[in-house]
Amino acid sequence: MSQYKVLVVGMGKRGMHHATSFNANPKFKVVGICDIDQTRLNDAAAKLGGPETSLDAPALAKKLQPDVFCFCTLPNLRMPMIKAAVDSGAKLIAFEKPVSLTSAEMIEIRDMLRKAGVKAVVSHQHRYGTHYQKVKEIAASGQLGRVHTVYASATGWMTHMLSHLIDYTMWYNDYSPGVWAIGQAAGKAKFSDNHPSPDYIAGFVQFANGVRGIYECGAGAPDQPEVGKWWGKNRMCVQGTEGFVEVLTNGGWRAVTKSGGYQSGEGAMNYDADMPPYIQEMADWLDGKKVHQCNIEQACLGAEVMFALQRSAAEGGQIPLPLTKGADEQALLKSKLSDATVLVSFEGNKKEFGLA
Repeated sequence: MSQYKVLVVGMGKRGMHHATSFNANPKFKVVGICDIDQTRLNDAAAKLGGPETSLDAPALAKKLQPDVFCFCTLPNLRMPMIKAAVDSGAKLIAFEKPVSLTSAEMIEIRDMLRKAGVKAVVSHQHRYGTHYQKVKEIAASGQLGRVHTVYASATGWMTHMLSHLIDYTMWYNDYSPGVWAIGQAAGKAKFSDNHPSPDYIAGFVQFANGVRGIYECGAGAPDQPEVGKWWGKNRMCVQGTEGFVEVLTNGGWRAVTKSGGYQSGEGAMNYDADMPPYIQEMADWLDGKKVHQCNIEQACLGAEVMFALQRSAAEGGQIPLPLTKGADEQALLKSKLSDATVLVSFEGNKKEFGLA
């Protein structure tokens, strides 16, 4: 059986998750790795069977001409990595969420990939958890009656978490596109983070099928006291006329339906369990068997919602979707938000937002 050649750029935690999972799948072989830290690069190579290494991603990609170009870098490096991948002739690009930091860059990325005919996958891989899957199963079964609301919250800040929240709730809503969004934001401390964000953002989204989306992300988002791990305090919920079903990233799932009564189950984010099916779907897509669940087109539907919420918070009013013109939403927010300190929803948020 022939194998797809893989180049992985970025040998941090997520890069190693990807590289290890690619090598564990017989359809793939990691032939090259790249990082800006030579020591980390050498350590990773020893664990991955000795792939070719380099500090220069575009040069290594040009030399190896990989089938899959995977990069796990900070979000300010999206465009140069994608350009290097396209120029190398890669058939599929895999990268971390969010799609980009601005809608202007998102549109440029999407247009470049469409023109080149290159497949792309964005790592919204939590969906492979059994608890996330159970919520999808119940939401799609009709047990909730008419679905009217999807809700999601996370205490982590926007550029880390909002992309996840929007993508999974849109998955539960069959990726009905947004029609408009309205939002509000507060706090500027996290704009200096390597995942730059307002400290708190919240808003409402109208989807084309009539379902309403409600989102909160950051310091003002509610606590989920059932969950101990701070980064796992993420709740996604689907509400219908005859019941609801919800998932907590590190706290399992529960549902109440007219026909089934109360149901619940365990589940927590687990990269060892979530990565293999995420990687296998790349092979399936390259083989022409099925489109990857985390494909770029669906990821961009969610990204547009995320950018529209930011634009509304900066400019006021409702923002129509889809977006027809790109902008730098982060610059807009930084220029419009007040310098007032964000107000937290519970004591546990103070440390993470520098208020303890």
